[in-house]
Amino acid sequence: MKQISILVALLVLVFGISSFTIDPPSDKADGYGIGDIAADFSLKNIDGKMVSLSDYKDANGFIVIFTCNHCPYAVMYEDRINELNAKYAKQGYPVIAINPNDPEVKPEDSFENMIVRAKEKNFKFPYLLDEGQKIYPQFGATKTPHVFLLDSKRVVKYIGSIDDSARSAENVEETFLEDAIISLQMGEEINPSVTKAVGCSIKTKS
Repeated sequence: MKQISILVALLVLVFGISSFTIDPPSDKADGYGIGDIAADFSLKNIDGKMVSLSDYKDANGFIVIFTCNHCPYAVMYEDRINELNAKYAKQGYPVIAINPNDPEVKPEDSFENMIVRAKEKNFKFPYLLDEGQKIYPQFGATKTPHVFLLDSKRVVKYIGSIDDSARSAENVEETFLEDAIISLQMGEEINPSVTKAVGCSIKTKS
C-alpha cells in the first residue's frame, strides 16, 4: 500500500493530476464502437434471398437489431420492432433484424422456425440468419435484442436497447432508439449514444 501511495503522489506531481482513479473493468464485447464504420454483409433472409446493407441505395440509415425467436425479451419487443419499421422505414431507416443464435444450440431459432415466427408476427422487415455466427461478433452484439443504429454511410451512431422497459411498452419512459433516430435526422449529437442491452445471451457452442 505504501508503494501505491508513493506512485499516486508521483503521478500528481509529474502530471498535475488532482485526482487519480482506476476505472473498473469494462464488460464491453469486442466489436464496433460509436463512430466506427460497419462492414457490409450478405445474409439469407426468410424468403431465401440474400440481403446486404448496400441493397438499400436510398437509405438514410439502418436499424440493425440482433434478435431471435426463443428469447422472452426478444418476444416482448417484437410488436415494438414492427412499429419501429412501420414508422421509420418510410423515412429511410429500415429495420434489419438478424438472428445470431446457433440453431444447433437453440433449435427454436432454426431458419425454418424463423420463417414461421415472421409469418405469425407479420414481419415486414428482413429477418436474416447469421449463419456461421460471423456477423454478430463484428458488431459486438451480446444480447437478443441488441440494437445498432447506423447512418447512411454505415457509421455506428447508437448501440444498446430500444427503450427502458423490456417487459411493458406501457411503462416506457425513455425511448432511447427513437430519440437517437430523431437526433440523427436533426444532425444533433445523440445522447446517450450507448445504453445497456437487456436480453438473453447469444447462444453458441462454446
